[in-house]
Amino acid sequence: MENYDYLIMLKQRDNIILTKTEHFGDRIIKLYQYLTDVKHEYVMSKQILRSGTSIGANVAESRNAQGPKDFISKLNIALKEADETHYWLGSLYRADYMTQPQYESMHSDNDEIIRILTSIIKTMKERNQ
Repeated sequence: MENYDYLIMLKQRDNIILTKTEHFGDRIIKLYQYLTDVKHEYVMSKQILRSGTSIGANVAESRNAQGPKDFISKLNIALKEADETHYWLGSLYRADYMTQPQYESMHSDNDEIIRILTSIIKTMKERNQ
């Protein structure tokens, strides 16, 4: 593998993980607005805003990685943020700040992002052994 072939994975215009994390970040922002404006919840909503938008920020940052190890590292950070977001979604649902349909929709999107990130990281590690 050429030194910078790994960047092709995230530099494509219609890249699925970039698109999905951007859209998910938009949904997280709307969830935050709903939680603060309608439910008057300010602590967990701030936590999920930070972790949920950080996923896409780290995926975007990975496009400027200095090498395969840096690329994998940034995607690992995105994966950790997605895991944290999973935690906050569950907490908000169990505390009755989200309806079941709201939770299931957000959880499904987040779970898909986790699966895609895990697959990319695994593939990149295998290619760079």
